[in-house]
Amino acid sequence: KLLVVPVDGSHWLSMREVLDILHQKGHEVVVVAPEVTMHIKPSENFVMKRHSVPYTQEEMERDFKAFLQTSFEEGSFVERFLKVYEGMKKFSEMSAACCQELLQNKELIRYLEESKFDALLTDPVVPCGVILAEHLSLPSVYFLRGIPCGLDFEATQCPNPPSYVPRAFSQLTDRMSFLQRVKNLLFDTQNLFLCDFAYDPFSKLASEFLQREVAVQDLLRKGSVWLLRLEFVLDYPRPLMPNIIPIGGVHCAHKGLPQ
Repeated sequence: KLLVVPVDGSHWLSMREVLDILHQKGHEVVVVAPEVTMHIKPSENFVMKRHSVPYTQEEMERDFKAFLQTSFEEGSFVERFLKVYEGMKKFSEMSAACCQELLQNKELIRYLEESKFDALLTDPVVPCGVILAEHLSLPSVYFLRGIPCGLDFEATQCPNPPSYVPRAFSQLTDRMSFLQRVKNLLFDTQNLFLCDFAYDPFSKLASEFLQREVAVQDLLRKGSVWLLRLEFVLDYPRPLMPNIIPIGGVHCAHKGLPQ
C-alpha cells in the first residue's frame, strides 16, 4: 500500500507512468494532490485525495510559466541569477503554502494515519512528502531529477567537489583549467543564498508540524531509496551511493528494436 505525494508539471508525467505499472503489479496506490493542478488528474489506477490551496488555477499557471521562462533566458550571470532567484522565491512560496494546507488538513492527515501505508513515494524537490514520511514513520522512496543547491549530494554524502563538477550558470564543462575551477568555486557560493530562502519555509513547516526543531536536510537524509532520473549519456557522471539508482530510461519511449 503506497502513499504518493507528487510534484506537478513535468515531474508528474514521469511518475504517472510508474504508478500505472505499480497498479498493474497489484499495488494499492493513494495519491495526495492539491485541488489546483496543471497535470495531476484522477485515474482508475489510483485513489486520489485532494486538499485545498490558497491560490487559483490562473495564479498558479501564470507564476509557473514565468518561472520556466526565466530558466531559458540569456544574459549575464547577475541578470540570470536575479531572475532565477525571484522565480524560485515565488515558486517556493507557492509550494510552501500548498504544503501548509495539506499539513493543516486534520481530516486528511487522520485518514493517512489510519490507512497504515507500507511506504511513501515522493519527489523531494518539494519536500512536503518528506515531512509526511517522517510524521507517518514510513520508509520513503525519492523519485527525482535533482534538487537545487546540491541538497541531494549533501543528504546522501556524495562527493560534489567544485574542482570537478560544473555548477549551474557557469557554462563550464567537466574539463576545466585552473582559472575555470576557481570560477566554478565562485559560482558555487550562490547555493548558500538559494538554499536558504528556497527551503527555509519547509524547515519551519516541518518544525511546527513535527513539534521539534528540524531542517529539510535532516529529513532528506532518511530517504530509503533514491530513484534518480539521470542518464549518463546526457548528464555528467557522478558518484552514487548504494541506495541511489539511476533510472534515466524512464523518460524514453519504449520501442521494440528490429531483428
